[in-house]
Amino acid sequence: MASGLLTDLYEINMAASYLRRGMTGRATFSLFVRRLPANRGFLVTAGLDDCLEFLEGFHFTATELDYLERTGRYGPDVLRSLERMRFTGDVWAVPEGSAVFAGEPIIEVSGPIAEAQLAETVLLNHITFQTTVATKAARCVLAAGRARLIDFAFRRTQGIGAAMSVARACAIAGFAATSNVEAARRYGLTAAGTMAHSYIQAFGDDEAAFAAFAADLPGANTFLVDTYDTLTGVRAAIAVSRRMRLPRPLVVRLDSGDLADLSRQARRMLDEAGLPDAEILASGGLDEYAIDDLVRQGAPIDIYAVGTKVGVSADAPSLNSAYKLVDYDGRPVMKLSAGKVTLPGAKQIFRGETSDIVGLRDEPVPPGHRPLLAPVMAAGRRLAPSEAIATARDRCAAELARLPAPALALRDPRAPQVRHSERLTLLSQRVRDEIHARTTAIRSDRTSP
Repeated sequence: MASGLLTDLYEINMAASYLRRGMTGRATFSLFVRRLPANRGFLVTAGLDDCLEFLEGFHFTATELDYLERTGRYGPDVLRSLERMRFTGDVWAVPEGSAVFAGEPIIEVSGPIAEAQLAETVLLNHITFQTTVATKAARCVLAAGRARLIDFAFRRTQGIGAAMSVARACAIAGFAATSNVEAARRYGLTAAGTMAHSYIQAFGDDEAAFAAFAADLPGANTFLVDTYDTLTGVRAAIAVSRRMRLPRPLVVRLDSGDLADLSRQARRMLDEAGLPDAEILASGGLDEYAIDDLVRQGAPIDIYAVGTKVGVSADAPSLNSAYKLVDYDGRPVMKLSAGKVTLPGAKQIFRGETSDIVGLRDEPVPPGHRPLLAPVMAAGRRLAPSEAIATARDRCAAELARLPAPALALRDPRAPQVRHSERLTLLSQRVRDEIHARTTAIRSDRTSP
C-alpha cells in the first residue's frame, strides 16, 4: 500500500507547516541504526524493495483527504497541496542482503522536505523489521552449516503482512524454502510442508496416516514421526516407504524431545533399513543457539525448520533505528542531543577488506575501498526493476563469508570498527561549532538587559 496516511501524525503536521510556509527546499534524510543489539555483530539489510514500492505509489486519496479535513487540523491550502503531492525525490541505498553496522546509512532520501519527511514512518517500518528478521535468519544459516533451513514462522508472526516479509527476509538470508504458500507464489520461493499431529491422530496410528498421505499426495513423503512415540514413528515411516516403494529420499520430521539423541537413533534405523539417503528434519522452538548446540553435539540433522524465534527475532526483536535530517536547502545539519548525535551531510559507506569508512557522498573513494550506497530512485521513479531474491541471497552469502570471525560469533559477537573520513569529521566539527555559536548568541540576547 502507498497510502499517504500510513504515517505518524506528527509527520503530517510537520509537512503541513512546511507547505503553509512555502518551505520546499531539498532535504536529505539518512536512515541508520544507532547501536547494534548486544548479541549482534552485524546486520543484514532487507526491506528496500518495499520502500521503493511505497515511494513510487505515494499519494493521498480523496477518502484520506476527506478524513484529514474532518479532523479540523488542516486548511484548504494544505489539503490541496497534499492532494497534488507525489514523491519526486531521489534515493540512495545499500543493496538488500548487504552486511552493515551501527551508524552506517542504509537508505538516504533526498527531495522536497515535505515529501521526504512523510516517507519516514513507512521506511523505518520496512527496514527495521525486515533487517531485524534477515539478521536473525542469517545467524541461523551460519549455525546450520551445510544443513538446509525452512521458514515455519507464518502462524506465529505478528500479523499477516509480517509473515510475508519474514518469508522474503529469510530467503534473502539463505533459507531454502518457506511454509507460507502465498509468499512462495508471490516471491518465487519453494513451498515446503509436512503434516500436523492432528492428521496422525485422525487416522489413529502412524502407519495408517503415512500410507494415506503417500497415496493421496504422491511425492510428499515427509512424515511427522513423534505424535505418539518417535522411534515407533520412524519404523512406521520406513515400513510405508518400503511397502509403497516411495520415491527417495524419505524424510522423517522430529518435532520434540531430545533432538540430538533421537536424530542419532533415527539415522541408525534409516541406515540399517537400507535408506542411507533418507533425511532428518528437525523442528520445535529452534533458533541459531539451539541449532548451534545440535551441530556441536554431532546431531545428524539435514534440515532445520525454524518458526517463532526467527519470525519475531525473539532475542533481539527491535533495532535502534533512526531517520534523521542531515541537510536542508544546501545547509548541512546535525543533532546534538545526548546519546543521539547525528552526522551532517549526504553520506557514503566505503567498504574495505577489514573495516568500513563512513564519509561524504561526494568525496573520492579511499584506496582499497568500494562504495556501498548506490542510486536506486531518481525523480520518484526506480532506476531498475525489483532485484531478484536470488541476487540478494548470493550477496548475503558473499558478505557473510568476508566478515571477520568475531562479528559472526553467535555468542558475544564483536562488530568491526567503523571509522569516519577526515572530511566528514571536519564537517561535523564545523557544523557543531556553528550550532554552539548560534545557541550562545541566543542565550546572550535573552540575558542582556
